[in-house]
Amino acid sequence: MTAALDALADVPPPADREAVREEYLRRVIPQFTGHQVDDVTWTTAHGDLHYGNVTRGPHILDWEGWGRAPYGYDSATLYVYALLTPETAAHIRTQLAPVLDRPEARTGLLTVCAQVLQAQDRVDFYAELADPVREHLAHL
Repeated sequence: MTAALDALADVPPPADREAVREEYLRRVIPQFTGHQVDDVTWTTAHGDLHYGNVTRGPHILDWEGWGRAPYGYDSATLYVYALLTPETAAHIRTQLAPVLDRPEARTGLLTVCAQVLQAQDRVDFYAELADPVREHLAHL
């Protein structure tokens, strides 16, 4: 997975495809996380990289949402979505540390956390994930 994400990140961010709009993240991150957004490092991302879009190999499926996103966005999605199962989250966090430990990945993490908290009233999975996300935010 790390090699696949590295290869994707090496593709220059497309000007005509956005997985996450800058205006959106600058609004929702402060609103839902209480954190501020400084500089954003943009990269190419799958844009919807959750466990339903990953198979053995691994192979990444379902590419309709790919485009420009904050650095670390895909890794952050896999990690944050695993917070309901702490052992799995810890494993993913360790495996994706080369991405998630970089300072520029903070905006990607904050974006995913904000998206979860924004949708918690509409999507049951996000409602379940909201408290672990809030706990994670306390350490960012």
